[in-house]
Amino acid sequence: MKSTLLALAFAASSQAALRFGCSSISIQRLDPLVEPGRIPSAHVHQIVGGNSFNATMGSGANNDIADRATCTSCFFSEDFSNYWTAVLYFKARNGTFKRVPIKANSALEGSTDGMTIYYTQKDFNSNGNAKITAFPPGFRMTVGSPTTTEKSDVVNGLSYTCLQNINTRGSETQEFPTKPCPAGIMAIHHFPACWDGKNLDSPDHQSHMYSTTKKGTFVEAGPCPASHPVRMPQLAYETIWDTTKFNDKSQWPADGSQPFVWSMGDRTGYATHGDYVFGWKGDSLQKAMDSSCMFQACGNGKPLLSQNAAAINNCKVKSTINEDTEGWLTSLPGAM
Repeated sequence: MKSTLLALAFAASSQAALRFGCSSISIQRLDPLVEPGRIPSAHVHQIVGGNSFNATMGSGANNDIADRATCTSCFFSEDFSNYWTAVLYFKARNGTFKRVPIKANSALEGSTDGMTIYYTQKDFNSNGNAKITAFPPGFRMTVGSPTTTEKSDVVNGLSYTCLQNINTRGSETQEFPTKPCPAGIMAIHHFPACWDGKNLDSPDHQSHMYSTTKKGTFVEAGPCPASHPVRMPQLAYETIWDTTKFNDKSQWPADGSQPFVWSMGDRTGYATHGDYVFGWKGDSLQKAMDSSCMFQACGNGKPLLSQNAAAINNCKVKSTINEDTEGWLTSLPGAM
């Protein structure tokens, strides 16, 4: 990405693309996709979207979470999907940990923290000649792995930007930035967009999908293969971690190494990962992909319904786990 996404949004002949904010509904140790029913899960997640999120969300085509949710923390009020990632912590020189706060991205309505969500087509200039098929009810997937330890194993589309300002784009790395970032660290998750057309999920939550994502871009690298022939929206997350509160290098490790760690204990950044459970109401997402609207201009019934800041930020899920994830901690939640 050599220029900002906002600039790309106004390129000529654009087809539909959604860019919107979702506030956090919960920060706790639950993972109904990878660890269904386990309370608590192995590590802390930050979750946005619909309030039907819980430890056992079910699966299958008849499992439509949009029917169970009563609110969503996303700008588009018909989106009851759930989106989640690991949580970033700062490890001080004295060995204690503190959760890094999240801040909203630029040019978004309503959300105060959480994530920026994208559903794009071929790229920001065209959807080509291919039909973009919305995810069906019961669809789920993940990208990345919390056990990745080698840079060579990091999949395309997972990266970090050391923000010089809120609109910095480009210069992405697959590992955590090694110097203090003036405006925070943006973690980026691009999901695969080619579906096998049959399975709503797979045992590893990834094999039913195929990625044509180029490194660091919203542009597909090539056509979908015969094994995964159905082109779906390119789903992506951006999370801005406000690391500016921890830019005092006197608190960093004595050896000068970077001090940030994912909630599962990864200090390299290679183990970043994201989870997704589809939950759009009815055919609303398909209507958006069939339209020519861009970003939040797709709201107010054109063609999607949207909601105000109060509704976005009032939707929450009560924590089911009684443990501290805030303040200065002697160990990461769940650490043995």
